[in-house]
Amino acid sequence: MIFITLIKWKKAPSKKLQAEMDKGSEMIEELKKQGIKVNTYWTLGRYDAVWVMEAPTEKDAMKVALVWQDIIETETMVAVPREEAIKLL
Repeated sequence: MIFITLIKWKKAPSKKLQAEMDKGSEMIEELKKQGIKVNTYWTLGRYDAVWVMEAPTEKDAMKVALVWQDIIETETMVAVPREEAIKLL
């Protein structure tokens, strides 16, 4: 399954926050072994960052967000590839 997560910082980015994020990144490396892939993009505009994530289930995707719950607010959507969505018409 593919998930798109929109992210807002709870705190302004700083060196201290970067240290916290590095710890979370180590956990995400461990999640890769469970088949969870996360690509992170910092963005301009309404949201501060976006994750494009591949995970076997919704619960697996939720694991990723929970790692960061103290420093970010998230809104996650399930994404369906265009070709699969067209088949539903």
